[in-house]
Amino acid sequence: MSILEIKNLTQTYDDRKIFNGANLVINKGEHIGIVGLNGAGKSTFINILADRITWDEGEINKQPGLRWGYLDQYATLDGSLTVMEYLKQSFSHLFEVNDKLEEIYRSMADCASPEELDVLVRKSAGMQEELVSGNFYDLEAQIKKVANGLGVNNFGYDRLIGELSGGQRAKLMLAKLLLGDLDIMLLDEPTNFLDSEHIEWLTKYLTSFRKTFLVISHDAKFLNNVAQYIVNIENGMIRKYAGNYDKFLLQRDMITRQYEEDYQRQQAEIKRMQDFIDRNKFRASTAGMANSRKRMLERMTVMQKPATVYDADFSFPYSELNTKDMLVVSRLEVGYEGPLLPPVDFHMASDTKIWIRGTNGVGKTTFLKTLMRLLPPVGGHFSFHIAAKIAYVEQELTFPNPAATATEYFQQRFPKMNYKEVRTELAKVGLKGELAVKPINNLSGGEQVRIKLACLNNTPSNMLILDEPTNHLDVRAKQKLKDALINYPGAVILVSHEQDFAGEICGVVIDAKAVD
Repeated sequence: MSILEIKNLTQTYDDRKIFNGANLVINKGEHIGIVGLNGAGKSTFINILADRITWDEGEINKQPGLRWGYLDQYATLDGSLTVMEYLKQSFSHLFEVNDKLEEIYRSMADCASPEELDVLVRKSAGMQEELVSGNFYDLEAQIKKVANGLGVNNFGYDRLIGELSGGQRAKLMLAKLLLGDLDIMLLDEPTNFLDSEHIEWLTKYLTSFRKTFLVISHDAKFLNNVAQYIVNIENGMIRKYAGNYDKFLLQRDMITRQYEEDYQRQQAEIKRMQDFIDRNKFRASTAGMANSRKRMLERMTVMQKPATVYDADFSFPYSELNTKDMLVVSRLEVGYEGPLLPPVDFHMASDTKIWIRGTNGVGKTTFLKTLMRLLPPVGGHFSFHIAAKIAYVEQELTFPNPAATATEYFQQRFPKMNYKEVRTELAKVGLKGELAVKPINNLSGGEQVRIKLACLNNTPSNMLILDEPTNHLDVRAKQKLKDALINYPGAVILVSHEQDFAGEICGVVIDAKAVD
């Protein structure tokens, strides 16, 4: 039975049609992965379904009475709440029932007649049954069963939300969504802030989920494990495929080639009809036929030009250095008021590649920021080789002026480059045409990451320090980045939650664990 039907969806953004008469049917209980190139419109699609964006044309028909939930990693939370208080909001309806029940109990003491008391007793019995069936009296255990699976217990249930990192907040919001007993969940890249252990837990949870979910992800392994269907957004269309991500790939190439052939045939037909109209519209004997062709042309649904796949070209310039002492870390403690991690010791040569892994919020980003001297160490010390040239990509997608274009940002970073050279460098990472001159805050997360990596392409270094660089990158760009890091001759410190990515790049693994 269908619970969502989309008919002729059209949405234009910055004079570009993201959706052009797109159609889709989603049935009850389907587990759907949403894929597409960076900037194809995946997040726009989810936001339309979540009623956060209005669409231009078409119909979206939802089965009434269903409970929808959307994972918005950038939502603003009340920092004065504790973690447990926030999670309990998933059961606000039960707390309302409990408040009403307590009010009824108070009213019983003032009953004027047995009849009135009997009415209140019946009401209270129904409410009591609702609370019992909702496990109201065992809520904390129920909450912790889910939240512990995502590692929320690692940062504490009594901790204020205002003290949490961005990744910890994203994990908290995901836990609250899963607790909501929803009919349809909309998940936008839920694994970005999860480590391997918690991705595995989420995979099992979603696999056993009996209702419907749609999830955007660039993690092929995750999609293979959780998705029964793949929805691909491309060329303004929304196309649904049966099977997991690997099965989708086998079908997509054939359909993409067919679409390109159909587009070329339609363009040839449009040109032929327009030529006929132009030649005959002013001749009395043929004007009628020309007008007829013109009406046919106006009624034609014109196919959108096939999306151009802009492959990224990552190649990080190397400033040669041969040393056994690229970085020496001795009893280094990082944190804020106190240490987050036990004292860290390691020694890097100029070609050492280290993967730092660990649960989200444990202190991996804090460790990197300490190495970059953005935070002072709590204890211990570290030293880089005097000739070390470090290039750093932080996890947060922050820019000094988000309203600036990618071209303007790049020119500020590299003022000696002329305009043509800037456009060439941005094009190398797939930011061509209008993407290079759109405001950065109008670009997708993956496109913003490409700006950061374009800067890395033009920064000579002998050490790269990268914090979750694959967040938001599509599968093709992620593979290109992996190849570039494997081929990079210098040292690398990489924080990543993706084993398939980091494990092939780095020969040394450091497990970050919180202090006891």
